[in-house]
Amino acid sequence: MASHESSAIKHNDHLLLDQPLLRLPNELLRKNFRSAHFVIERDTSALKNLLKESATAAVSGRASQQDYAGEEARLHEHTAARIQHLDDLYGINTVEDVKYESWSRKRLDRLIADYFLRNGFHESAKQLAKERNMERLVDVETFESMGRIRLALLGGSVTEALAWCAENKKELRKMECKLEFMLRLQQYIELIRAGTQPKLVEAITHAKKHLIPYRSQHPREVAQACGLLALPPNSRNSEDCYADLYRPRWTELADLFTTTHNQLLSLPSVPLLHIALSSGLSALKTPACHASTTNQGVVPFAPTIRTTTAPRTTASAPSARQSSTTSPSMCPTPITPTATSSPTWSCSPPGRPAASSASSTRPRRPAFPRARSRTR
Repeated sequence: MASHESSAIKHNDHLLLDQPLLRLPNELLRKNFRSAHFVIERDTSALKNLLKESATAAVSGRASQQDYAGEEARLHEHTAARIQHLDDLYGINTVEDVKYESWSRKRLDRLIADYFLRNGFHESAKQLAKERNMERLVDVETFESMGRIRLALLGGSVTEALAWCAENKKELRKMECKLEFMLRLQQYIELIRAGTQPKLVEAITHAKKHLIPYRSQHPREVAQACGLLALPPNSRNSEDCYADLYRPRWTELADLFTTTHNQLLSLPSVPLLHIALSSGLSALKTPACHASTTNQGVVPFAPTIRTTTAPRTTASAPSARQSSTTSPSMCPTPITPTATSSPTWSCSPPGRPAASSASSTRPRRPAFPRARSRTR
């Protein structure tokens, strides 16, 4: 009965690791719906004013609606496939079932593909998903888009990241995210770093338009940004006061974008493979977790032998160790260890019983002739 209960599958515990599998397409559907809603509102307002509408805009508007409809259909297919994949788990009751091994293998392939996508190995993830027939269970397009923006930031370009912020502006405002402000600040720093007069004028215009609106949220950063106009990077005091702003920060911006992207799409900050490995290693059974069995011939504890140092004597008197080893009438007699006292050894001549009282723990001191003191 106990073995059956231990082998039973806890379905709810399994689904804790697979929550992003359904959350991501749901977030993508919401994003697609918002974009389609914006296009419909734009086209509706254009239809009310036919005099300002052009044929090219109408055609492009219809094409955008078709693209959003196709994206919605694709996301619905992915969601249905993932629900079916998770529903297959509820048809398995024990870990001994052959179907559970197949299902676990597919989930492991998903975790490996997720690890590949997060670390930029997009082609490897595509090949793995194609060979395992799980294209609908892996979000390759989402991570490819994130990878392109991250690579652009590492290359010193904020254009793609700012376009992504404009696309998700409402959601980022609700999250109180500072990604857009940091991107605008980096644009401002690069304009001042150029050092030419036209770039400085452009930097002032940029600060008035994109940085001053954030002075209530980021007062310290805005004040430092204004001070950059007086302290260009080649000045003497700029290294001390504004070294943090003038240093390369593209890696930090790329990491900030990745974190914001994952939070927006309800994705964990670390790969799912890391979460599975950490929980699996902590749950591994150690030898202490197995059933305790009494092995025959195994002593539960090893008795220790208490040794005492014999008193120092003169050369004429024999030592205790010499008498115990050379005398044939002396032999060590072991004392049975008890639960309250540690095992000891006592030396007693044959025929004389070993002391069983408390004095047995104290070795008998051999009688030696007292050495005469030398007097002058």
